[in-house]
Amino acid sequence: MKIYFQVPIRFMFVGIFIVFFFCIVQGQSTFSPMKGITMVAPPVEIGVAEMEALKEVNTEWIALVPYGFSRIDQPTIRYNLDRQWWGEREEGIKECIKLAHENEIKVMLKPQVYIHNSWVGDVDFDSEDEWLEWEKGYSEYVHFYGKMAAENNVELFCIGTEYKIAVKKRTKFWRSLIKEIRSYYDGKLIYSSNWDGYSKVPIWDDLDYIGISAYFPLTDQKTPTINSLNLKWRPIKNKLAKFSKKHKKAIVFTEYGYLSIDRCAWRAWELEKGIKQKSINEKAQANAYNSLLKTFWDEEWWGGGFLWKWFPAGLGHEGYPERDYTPQGKLSEDTIREWYGKD
Repeated sequence: MKIYFQVPIRFMFVGIFIVFFFCIVQGQSTFSPMKGITMVAPPVEIGVAEMEALKEVNTEWIALVPYGFSRIDQPTIRYNLDRQWWGEREEGIKECIKLAHENEIKVMLKPQVYIHNSWVGDVDFDSEDEWLEWEKGYSEYVHFYGKMAAENNVELFCIGTEYKIAVKKRTKFWRSLIKEIRSYYDGKLIYSSNWDGYSKVPIWDDLDYIGISAYFPLTDQKTPTINSLNLKWRPIKNKLAKFSKKHKKAIVFTEYGYLSIDRCAWRAWELEKGIKQKSINEKAQANAYNSLLKTFWDEEWWGGGFLWKWFPAGLGHEGYPERDYTPQGKLSEDTIREWYGKD
């Protein structure tokens, strides 16, 4: 009788260990980063064909960006304006979310403030009254889209993008904003830091992911090889891995992209100036996309990313799509299709 009970108990513990180990291995083997693309807001209504085109390159996530507009010296933010394109207005965003979900594509809603001839990272005010006015306006702007995300079952909501100064100076406001959004929104929350400031963002522990606009300048070579780019990425990857481990959160590239011109793996914000005069270089762009995805794809702390950007039905570009970040109709389209087709 004594032996009868000892043997099954011993095997029971062995069985539990095997099941536990299998679950871990299975979980690792099914790990897949977000295969995302930022879809430019279309000026007119689109349909299912545009979602099918995204799925043709194995896209599983799209980012929708309803812009708000401000000035560097003013705390007010204007948004959901009649003059904005269809895809940036309330009805267009809701329809794009619906189309994505009907086609089994997940959504990150990413309200983002645009400041003409400046950058939101430089937003700063001298007086407390101005900061409070900015907080009120920004809160209304983000809650407008946060509630839209909740009502339309959006999977991921980005609470802000590249507010390099404001996120440090007004930390209490951001923490309060996150708490308020969580009171009605059940999806995941992220913030998008610029590539050079993520280590100084104080609110990562309140969020579900660490978000980075990953425009890390790598090399100013005209057409860098994949191997040379891989070497440039190595110290950056090691630093990001340590940062992810420190905060116990996955890192998502809320934006990543390369122009299809010479030296595209350098300072994108500088290369954009006078882009119409730059030499087209599809090979450089494809190599850059290939290297980024090769560098991070198998890192379990990397949650994937959202390629910047894609013009639905070719709509919304500024007249130079052949030089822009989009991979559409270029060598890099096959690069994205291949990598996004991986498990």
